[in-house]
Amino acid sequence: MTAADPSLATVRAEIDTLDSQIIDRIAKRQVQVIRAGVLKRGQAVETVHAPTRVEEVIDKVRTQAEFTGASPDVVEAAYRAMIGAFIALEVDVH
Repeated sequence: MTAADPSLATVRAEIDTLDSQIIDRIAKRQVQVIRAGVLKRGQAVETVHAPTRVEEVIDKVRTQAEFTGASPDVVEAAYRAMIGAFIALEVDVH
């Protein structure tokens, strides 16, 4: 390793910074998910699951991943996990 190579500690610190930014964005997304759940009150719980919308989001984020150089498979897996958790939260407020 040369002096120009980052240390593992430096790389991990950058990952920690990115994780903080991701968590901040997830919190902001959560606010909107809760708002959507409230707006869907009185509708069938199936409206919360919205499989067509889920696939629209997945298609969009896969395309964005390809454009930015991220792995579309990793992004899709992360989004499917996140969407599943948010659907459960939305059902609770629905």
